[in-house]
Amino acid sequence: TPYDHSHIGHGRVYVVYDTLLRFLRSTGWQVKYVRNYTDVDDKIINRAAELGEAPDVLANTYINSFQADMAALNVTPPDVEPKVTTHIDPIVDLIGKLTEKGIAYQAKNGDVLYDVSKFDGYGKLSQKPLDDCIAGARVAVDGAKRNPGDFALWKPMKPGEPNWDSPWGKGRPGWHIECSAMAATHLGETFDIHGGGMDLTFPHHENEIAQSEGAHGCQMVKYWMHVAFLQVNREKMSKSLGNFSTIKDVLEQVSGEALRLYYLQTHYRHPLDFTPEALNAAESALNKLYMTLDKANKMGVLPHADAKTISEAELEPLTEDLNTPGALAMMFALQRHLNKMLDERDMDRASRALAGLRAWGDVLGIMAYDPEVYLKGSASGGSILPEEVDALIAERNAARAGKNFAEADRIRDVLADQGIVLDDTAQGTTWRRS
Repeated sequence: TPYDHSHIGHGRVYVVYDTLLRFLRSTGWQVKYVRNYTDVDDKIINRAAELGEAPDVLANTYINSFQADMAALNVTPPDVEPKVTTHIDPIVDLIGKLTEKGIAYQAKNGDVLYDVSKFDGYGKLSQKPLDDCIAGARVAVDGAKRNPGDFALWKPMKPGEPNWDSPWGKGRPGWHIECSAMAATHLGETFDIHGGGMDLTFPHHENEIAQSEGAHGCQMVKYWMHVAFLQVNREKMSKSLGNFSTIKDVLEQVSGEALRLYYLQTHYRHPLDFTPEALNAAESALNKLYMTLDKANKMGVLPHADAKTISEAELEPLTEDLNTPGALAMMFALQRHLNKMLDERDMDRASRALAGLRAWGDVLGIMAYDPEVYLKGSASGGSILPEEVDALIAERNAARAGKNFAEADRIRDVLADQGIVLDDTAQGTTWRRS
């Protein structure tokens, strides 16, 4: 729902599903990936009114912001990105099917509501009996409803709000119906995997099932996946609690790939506690991966042409419920092996290991940059420019050649203060961001 910049809890969700997408495609599956925008919603309308903007302008501003964040996290663009405002006709058609079947009704206040008592499977996703579902529904007491848990499919027009024509009068869709309609439009009445954050399990995804299966008479989704919360001091990160950091805020401190690696270090169904220390550790681990790639490049090692895939045994952690910590353990073990082969100058085995490490990078969405570019900061940021570093290294080399070691040490300290690490090798001095 694009009414503000995305926080890093949102980032975790989309990195998880991007990793699933990459994994499935790497093993030969053809995947159609749909990621939808709720671009008309109470939050958008209220925020637009606060800022004195049109709701569609506000929504498009934050859609663009979100897409920039996803690009920074190396998230693959989906095949389809539908918006509610361009799918009003299928939404109206789906509500029509539910009213024709007697599952939905128009209340006295003009709302078109879903009657939860008419769907026998209500509660099967959250595994709650109907009475518990109704008790837990986030609804105001409303005498127009047949049951307290009935939810809105269509809301009558209010002054100043976006609205469209429908058989029930001018108005706009409710939140849940939008997703059912867009999913059916682009994936069919039954599709394989539906994902989201854990907080969407009930009522949102429960209501999607009720709408879709009530209208179409068939199973909506074969597999549901829900990503656990990203927490701060063991509380869910959310805008309502005011304890969130935006993706943009964090990307001022670390690279997008480092944030991505941080997410993948914890299984998606487990809560992830956000700490700067853990984030910095992820960036350090990523830098070491790039240093290994850079070392291979400088030694002239190329990925082996016959070893571009990861073995079935190595992929087993991802096969088991997308166990990304297990996959990372496999990848880091391969990195250590590659370093050993490089040190031993076993070029054939190093070439094969390099191919495997590159393949892991493709599956996990990291190591996408040229290692020298990344380590020198064009990808990961930094205040001192690469050409300034090179000039200071040339001065240091001249000082060392003239045996002016005090000056050489001073220049190293100047660079260290700028976050630059020097490595003196037999081939000359190289540098990277710390």
